[in-house]
Amino acid sequence: MHLDIISDPICPWCYVGKKRMEIAIAARPQMQIDLAYRVFQLNPDMPREGMDRKEHMRRKFGESKGPSPIMKALIDAGRELGIDFNFSRIARTPNTQDAHRLIRWSHSTGHQPELVEIMFRRYFTDGDDISDHSVLLDIAREAGMDTGIIGGLLAGDADRDLILAEDATARRIGIQGVPSYVLANKYLLVGAQEPELLLRALDMAFAESRQAAAS
Repeated sequence: MHLDIISDPICPWCYVGKKRMEIAIAARPQMQIDLAYRVFQLNPDMPREGMDRKEHMRRKFGESKGPSPIMKALIDAGRELGIDFNFSRIARTPNTQDAHRLIRWSHSTGHQPELVEIMFRRYFTDGDDISDHSVLLDIAREAGMDTGIIGGLLAGDADRDLILAEDATARRIGIQGVPSYVLANKYLLVGAQEPELLLRALDMAFAESRQAAAS
C-alpha cells in the first residue's frame, strides 16, 4: 500500500506526526507499505536566504506574550516521543526548497526515512540552518548518501521546478496544513493524529486496497 506523507522539515507537528506514524506502522509488521515524503512549504514566499526566526514569528503570529498552550502541548507531545524540541537554538527560519530537494533524492537511494529523521533533529534539537548546503551535505553523509553526488546536485537547480510543482499540487488538491497523509492514493488524513487513529486509518485503507486488488 502506498503512503504519502506531506510535510515540511520546519514543521514541528510534522516531526510529531512522523514519530506517531512510525508507531502505527510498527504495530502492523505484516503490512507492506511504500512510504514517501512529499512537498509542502509552510513559507513558500520565504527569501532564498531565509529570515531571522524571531522576526519571522513576529510577522506571522504577532508579538509573543510567552509560551502558548499550543506550544506547551507540542513540547509535551514531543517529549513523550523522545523529541527534544529546543526552539531557542533556532536562529533563522530557512527557505526549505533545498531541504525538500534532498528529501526527494533520498527516496530514490532508499535513505529517506533516516534522512528525514536526521533533518528534523538537526533543525529542532540542534538548531542548524537546513538551507545551508554544508549542513545538508552533512545530513546526507550521516544518512549514508553519496555527498559527492549530492553536492553537485545542490550546486545547481536540479529538481527545483519539481519541488515547486509538487507544492503547488498539494495546495490545489486542498492541503492547507501539515502533516497530511494520503493512504492508498485515495484517503486523506490531516494532522499529527494519535497512533491509534493512524492505525485505524492504515487498517481501513489496507483492507480496501487488498479487496480492490483481488476483484
